[in-house]
Amino acid sequence: MTIDIQVTQNQQDLPISTTSVQALVAGFIHHAAVKYDEVSIHFVDTATICQLHGDYFDDPTTTDCITFPMDDDEEEGYRVMGDVFVCPATAQNYVNEHGGNVYHEATLYVIHGLLHLLGYDDIDEADQQAMRAAEQHYLAYVEANRLWLHA
Repeated sequence: MTIDIQVTQNQQDLPISTTSVQALVAGFIHHAAVKYDEVSIHFVDTATICQLHGDYFDDPTTTDCITFPMDDDEEEGYRVMGDVFVCPATAQNYVNEHGGNVYHEATLYVIHGLLHLLGYDDIDEADQQAMRAAEQHYLAYVEANRLWLHA
């Protein structure tokens, strides 16, 4: 089964290959062994992520990603996983302050968003621990399969 992976680029902060996004998401979906027909990944600028964060979470500050889940993977018929909005400028700011690779940081944000779409949360400490463990699991898969985002 092939999943329709929509990628939009509404930012100028970091060039990201659409093909690399599609490979990352397809690999994640395969490794997670879930069945969806469609998912959308949106790369947005700081103003847009702040607007979304304010409109939907009552917090107009910048953030790494925002997600909007749609269907459960056990539903019948055409299943839409949802939308992930990622802010590459947030990744760049993080790397500027803490070091690292901006593409690896942006990859983490996509993985984090996809995990939210699968139902992971990070509100309380137990949920945060489960989210961090899942992130590490999927990042190990990304590393082993060379699925990092790139220009």
